[in-house]
Amino acid sequence: MIVLADSKLNVTLLKSLSGRLAAHKACARGLGLRRIRQTVEVEDTAENRGMIKKIGYLLEVLES
Repeated sequence: MIVLADSKLNVTLLKSLSGRLAAHKACARGLGLRRIRQTVEVEDTAENRGMIKKIGYLLEVLES
């Protein structure tokens, strides 16, 4: 996958983190997500893509 230097992803937390695995909570925190319906803009990197893939069932992702 080719990633442009200025690629960004808008990530929105749609479901609660309550009762989730500690690793999944850590991924959400690593992405900067704290509240339901909070949206953050993150760089499109392999590390962030991995965290998004791990907790994809909690998120909505839009490329910007």
